[in-house]
Amino acid sequence: MTILGNKNAGDPSGDPSRLARRLIRGRGRAALATSLDGHPYASLVATAADTAGNPLLLLSDLAQHSANIKADSRVSLLFEDTGAHADPLAGPRLSLLGDARPVDDGPARARFVARHPTAARYAGFSDFRLYRVTATRGHLVAGFGRIEWIDGAALRIAGDVSALAQAETAIVEHMNRDHADAVALYAARVLQRGGEGWRMTGIDPEGIDLCRETETVRIEFTGIVADPAAARTALIALAERARAEGA
Repeated sequence: MTILGNKNAGDPSGDPSRLARRLIRGRGRAALATSLDGHPYASLVATAADTAGNPLLLLSDLAQHSANIKADSRVSLLFEDTGAHADPLAGPRLSLLGDARPVDDGPARARFVARHPTAARYAGFSDFRLYRVTATRGHLVAGFGRIEWIDGAALRIAGDVSALAQAETAIVEHMNRDHADAVALYAARVLQRGGEGWRMTGIDPEGIDLCRETETVRIEFTGIVADPAAARTALIALAERARAEGA
């Protein structure tokens, strides 16, 4: 189960691009549409996102969608957050159009496995490939009358975030080893997901991901965090807000 969003991150509803990126980062699965000899072919896939926000897929060479991508790299992904709505069609969803290409990217693969720990069993197999989807544009439906196309560049973080990407593993390990109490506090106070066993699995310019067994939660920052120093400041501020929630 994935919990998306939190009341402390600010309301992204006024920024369609941020809401779209929030859907990409916050959902762990999507419907993937590929072309099978010109016919639309839809399948369910696990997803993650790289630091800049590009969707990541880990696919078997034996899967039909992988053969389809090899023949035509144009794809579409449907991300949705409709489960909490009595009328699912009132919930936000994003139809992303893009190009899927296999990549040899260790940090991106590590992000995928951190998002989906069971993938560690097969992520290193020679017949599994990591794909990065570069968006060309996205069609966001955010509610009644809130429908618009978003340029692909706006679905990615602008600017250089490589410093944060390079430091991500160290930041996550440090938080889990030395600040497990803060991680638990984030889940308990910001998202009201109390209990033990929470671990941070990732940090990106717009937020952090936590998991406990099969439960995943995401907490968003109030602004963009591009480097380790800014990440430290944001994590401290998040702890302060979490403590204030319990005051």
